[in-house]
Amino acid sequence: MKKISSEDPYAALRYSDFRFFISNTFLFSATILIQEVIVGYELYKMTHDPLALGLIGLAEVVPFIITSLFGGYIADQKNKITIMHLSLAVITLGSVILYVAFQPGIYNSLSQTQHLAVIYGVFALIGFAKGFYSPASSSLKPFLVPRAIYHNSSTWSSSFWQAGSITGPAIAGFMYAYLGLTNTLLCVILSFVVCWILLGMIKTRPEFPKISQPLLESLKEGFRFVFKTRIVLYAISLDLFSVLFGGVVALLPIFAEDILKVGPEGLGLLRAAPSIGSLLTMFAMAYYPPTHNAWRNMLVAVAGFGLFTIIFALSTNFMLSCAALFATGVCDSVSVIVRQTILLIYPPDEMRGRVAAVNGMFVSSSNELGAFESGVMAKAFGTVPSVAVGGVLTLFVVAWIYLRSKDLFLVRLS
Repeated sequence: MKKISSEDPYAALRYSDFRFFISNTFLFSATILIQEVIVGYELYKMTHDPLALGLIGLAEVVPFIITSLFGGYIADQKNKITIMHLSLAVITLGSVILYVAFQPGIYNSLSQTQHLAVIYGVFALIGFAKGFYSPASSSLKPFLVPRAIYHNSSTWSSSFWQAGSITGPAIAGFMYAYLGLTNTLLCVILSFVVCWILLGMIKTRPEFPKISQPLLESLKEGFRFVFKTRIVLYAISLDLFSVLFGGVVALLPIFAEDILKVGPEGLGLLRAAPSIGSLLTMFAMAYYPPTHNAWRNMLVAVAGFGLFTIIFALSTNFMLSCAALFATGVCDSVSVIVRQTILLIYPPDEMRGRVAAVNGMFVSSSNELGAFESGVMAKAFGTVPSVAVGGVLTLFVVAWIYLRSKDLFLVRLS
């Protein structure tokens, strides 16, 4: 590879494999969220039950947790692109099942219980596939650029993921309104095919010798590394609890439909607002990376996430609600960049898949667990109180970790 300055804000983008990787990241995140938004909205129209939305998260997270550790073990031994291709094929199959199930003739012939079984079954299938896809993707990324620009690659990969997170929700409501449910699902299927092609264009194929340890011992090694490396453990914990307690995404259809009364178009803007905040901040972070005073910045960012979540919960004004969600995205972007840089720097190459799997179990799954927790709390105590209490609990977690990690303020990641 040609030598590129680590001070270049576009350093990682000058490597073609990394460009293909983040293009896939953008399209994959956008497509997954388009499907999640339109199916979630259809489900809420069908049931008007917040718990039904939360159960989507539970249906996806249980198989993800079950498979992700084994997925990390496989990612450390096998061709990561092949694993991602196979996983993507399974995810696409789930979208095809939804497309068929929502065809008018079949849709009208199914009972509500049968519809719920199909939806939850498909999300369980997606969770199973993501248990292999996520650790393979996370462990591939460090091999696409030199170590000296890991912090820059973290910024750009997070930026493209957030760009997808903006584009997906922002257009999902409009696609649902103007194309209809089944035509939007057809677009989802075609997008996944393009993701397959982009993955195939990556030439880097890192592989390692077979792990000689027994499976269980090998998996335990990944846990041991995380729990003995305090900065990794606390970074994962901050992200886990902030999303678990402070996440509001699963309940946005309720805010859009019943509280703010803005319909599917407004739902798309609410879903996009935090990602817009994240994306703009991440582009700024390419020039001004938050990794110098990394631990201070992460704690401040997660505290801000909790505070703006409380503001969103109490707001009855659509513009203020969008602004609060935008601010949660700004805070989240700083946290994501710091955590991803930590996970790029600290794990050894031969253990990246297993460490990524442990991270996925606690962080990636926290989105779905948070969705379930939000649905249960909203069902029991009401939507607004459940979101407000989640923001308060996030602030308590930040305070607790701050008291236990003051020595990490001396850490420099760049």
